[in-house]
Amino acid sequence: MRHDFYLAWRYLRHHRMRTLILVLCLSLIAALPMGLHRVLDAGEYWMTRRAEATPLLVGARGSSVDLTLGALYFSEAGVPAIRMQEADRIAATGWADPLPIYARYRVQGRPLIGVTLDYFDFRGLVPAQGELPAILGDCILGADAAERLGLGPGDTLASSSGNAFDLAGTYPLKLHVSGVLAKAHSPDDHAVFVDLQTAWVIEGLGHGHAETQAAPTQPDSPFGAATVGRADAELLTYTEITPENLGSFHFHGDPATYPISAVIALPHDARSATLLRGRYLDDKSATEIVRPLDVTRGLLQNIFRVGALFDGILLLVGGIAFLLVALVFALSLRLRQREIETIYLLGCARLAVLRLLLAEILLIALFAGAVCTAVLAAAAPHASNLARHFILS
Repeated sequence: MRHDFYLAWRYLRHHRMRTLILVLCLSLIAALPMGLHRVLDAGEYWMTRRAEATPLLVGARGSSVDLTLGALYFSEAGVPAIRMQEADRIAATGWADPLPIYARYRVQGRPLIGVTLDYFDFRGLVPAQGELPAILGDCILGADAAERLGLGPGDTLASSSGNAFDLAGTYPLKLHVSGVLAKAHSPDDHAVFVDLQTAWVIEGLGHGHAETQAAPTQPDSPFGAATVGRADAELLTYTEITPENLGSFHFHGDPATYPISAVIALPHDARSATLLRGRYLDDKSATEIVRPLDVTRGLLQNIFRVGALFDGILLLVGGIAFLLVALVFALSLRLRQREIETIYLLGCARLAVLRLLLAEILLIALFAGAVCTAVLAAAAPHASNLARHFILS
């Protein structure tokens, strides 16, 4: 048997190119489905991890999946707004601490998230450079957002207008980058965070006015002296918040009616969580409460159904590939007919030819397995990054 493997090895080595193609085809056919499963497993881990860390989520009644994806993963679809009074309502129960989130806007392709400072403590986010937003108009960048935008502490970036065709809409606000968050390996890395009040200024609910300037007087004219109305100067609205004009910024209306996207509720214990969920049992209520972990698991089950479909397709493709490999071996036998006859003339039995072919197949399978293992080992450290990029981003 050792001689059979030696002769098979010499034959495969002589036909290097054919052997190399067969080994690569077989190894990639085996590595592709296993690599896909590793990426899906990593995506499940990261999605479940963030959902597990978020006990309860309150938002507009409707799609719980949209609510969870919008509030936890900052999806571009967004969620309908609710009122700030929902956070006050949760706090008034004494059963949970509310963390309001406003995720309506985007800035240079990155989600612009309005939060309170408690959000950074809850997610364990700390600045790697600079500091957390301290005054109105400050923002802090996630690690990936800072890298992609090429910004750091002391730089500025302008918010995007909510609607370019809204003539009465809001002005872009120049935001001051106060710091960059340390990498958290979560959707927070891709976001730009501002204080809730700053988000409401972008919304147009708060603004600052220029100081009234001396009204210029036109030269004498046949119609008498003309003056420019003082109201024109008073309507000048700042598009940048500075220490000099910070005091002029103010809000109109009741803050309880201001919009937010969702509220993360942090119940004090299991009993408080149950009682709080009981407050949202009314189907006629405009808001609902969900457990992000339940929503995420349901979503992942659908993803894995799609993954099973991919498995079936890959299995079919793999079967076709193996048939092609068998065809290659069959054609190879026809080409090697003279070689096989020579083996017979040397006195070898038909079984010896069969053993040689089996030895070649085993060696090719062994090499393909080694290459497959090496490819999976090389790709394993990047599975989490691929999952975060394609699933969580």
